[in-house]
This record gives sequence, structure tokens and C-alpha cells, in this order.
Amino acid sequence: MDLGIAGKTALVAASTGGLGLAVARALAAEGVRVAIVGRRRDRAKEIVAELQAAYGTGSFGTSGFDAVAIEADLTTPEGIESAVEQTVADLGPIDILVLNGPGPKPGAAATLSSDDIAAAFDLLVKPQHALVSHVLPGMRERRWGRILAIGSSGVTAPLPNLAVSNTGRAALAGYLKTLAAEVALDEVTVNLLLPGRIATDRVTQLDHAAAKRRGTTLEDIQLESRKTIPARRYGEPAEFGAAAAFLCSAPASYITGVALRCDGGLIRSL
Repeated sequence: MDLGIAGKTALVAASTGGLGLAVARALAAEGVRVAIVGRRRDRAKEIVAELQAAYGTGSFGTSGFDAVAIEADLTTPEGIESAVEQTVADLGPIDILVLNGPGPKPGAAATLSSDDIAAAFDLLVKPQHALVSHVLPGMRERRWGRILAIGSSGVTAPLPNLAVSNTGRAALAGYLKTLAAEVALDEVTVNLLLPGRIATDRVTQLDHAAAKRRGTTLEDIQLESRKTIPARRYGEPAEFGAAAAFLCSAPASYITGVALRCDGGLIRSL
């Protein structure tokens, strides 16, 4: 399938690792100009070199593929503004915005403090809203745009011991669902992609934390977790990236306001 996005420009937040990197790679494979944004400058440059070596020539080379490394702290207004400005200066107006960020600390709902509630919004809502505010006017004016948030299956079924994440991600989902209806006439789609157990460093960290909390081994936790997944395995980052690339594509223009799960059947509701 031709996804029809070669030559478009994407800013992928927190894309120096994990699911953000998986999405950036999938978009680059389709000829999208990609801004790799994160706090690790050297790692961002390594990824840009990798993508340019893989996709800078050949069938998509004539479509204007390029990639740029941007060091920015996207939890601050200054970092957000800098990342957007540099992306536009180096690659052109932003057509695709992928919202992503670090997951907050684990914790139970019964022990949440007011600071924890504030952190849920500071990490998972405010930066994403600021990024959208910077790029949405241009998308609406050009009458083409894709906003995709990397969320969590906790949006559908809150996850145990991840109360801060559940709170913040649910709030972000409510904002984005409302926004999707408001900008649909401008041909801008707004969706969420919800991972289940995808084999990333973040999931390994959570498994380590669970093992420590329960006094068992990482291997036992992972085996127990796989048994809860109908596919009986953790997902691969590339599988998640492929789903994201489709939601950002031209053929997906009639899909908006959707929270799509990529979880191997983990969440049992429709």
C-alpha cells in the first residue's frame, strides 16, 4: 500500500528510543522527513545517520527525505518552542505530529499525593497540548495534518500500580477526542495508538519493578505477563511503528478520534 506521505514532515517527540524511535523509523521508511527529538543529542545524531543511510537514496530519495537531530526537553515551554522552530527551519512545515513522552513513576491510587496528580498533568497533558498548539494552526491552514499520540492500554483499562500514568493519559485522551471533532472539517486527524506489552526498555523497567515489589525474578514476571496476552508474546517495536505509520497516512484520512490498541489482544473488551 502506498501511504501517500513521502515528502511530508514529521516531528516525533521522545524519539531517541522506545516506541518513539519505532514510529520515527516507520515514517522514515515511507519517505517522511523526520525530526528526531529528545534530550540525548549524541543518540539523536546516531539515529539520523542510520535513517539517512537507509532511506536517503533510492526510491524515496527524490521525494526529499531527510532527518534532523534536535536536542530538546519537551517538558518545558522553551524546549517545545525550540523543537518546533528547528523542525520547520530544517525540514519545512510540520504535517505529522507524534506525541510521546516518558512514563511517570509507578504507584498505587490510594497513595497518590497532590504532587503526583500535578505530575500526571505536567508530564502527560501540558507538553502535548503545547505541541499541538504550536503546529495545529498550520495544519488547519494547509488543510492536511496528522496528530497521533502514543498512549497506553491503561486508557481503556487502567493498569495496576500505574495510577499517575492512568490519570494523565486518560486526561490527554479526553482532550484529543474532543479536538478530533473540532478539526475534522480541516482534514486534520487526531488519534491515539495504545501499546500493550511491547518489548521496550520502559516495559523491562516496569517488569523489574514488579519483580522487586513481589520478591520474584524478572523472568517469572515476564512469563506470567505473556500468559495474559492471547498472542503469548510481547509485541515488537516495529509492529507498533507500522500501525502508527498507517494512522499517519493518506489512506487513513477517514479515521479520526480513535484509540487503537496494539496489544496482541491483551485488553479483552472491544
